[in-house]
Amino acid sequence: MTTFDEREQAFENKFKHDEELLFRINARRAKLAGLWAAGLLGLTGDDAAAYAKQIVTVDFEEPGHKDIVRRILTDFQAKGVDVSEHRIEKELETLLETARQQIQSE
Repeated sequence: MTTFDEREQAFENKFKHDEELLFRINARRAKLAGLWAAGLLGLTGDDAAAYAKQIVTVDFEEPGHKDIVRRILTDFQAKGVDVSEHRIEKELETLLETARQQIQSE
């Protein structure tokens, strides 16, 4: 293997690692968002955990986090929880940093 090949392999490995890390961070953020929303919806215990899993699944519907926002907003409106889309967006920003810290400390 030449130096160029080794360097190319190293870049590919770093890219793969970074993408896996980003995936785990986003999945953790979705779970944390689900738990946050579950609390506002009055869900606890197994029901809250199940709701958080649903939010993680919803996050796979499309790139980005708009699918999470849409689902949580719809659920809030159905239950009469007065939380704006902007507030959900801000919470997702905060939870992204929390998720990043949690994953990096593991």
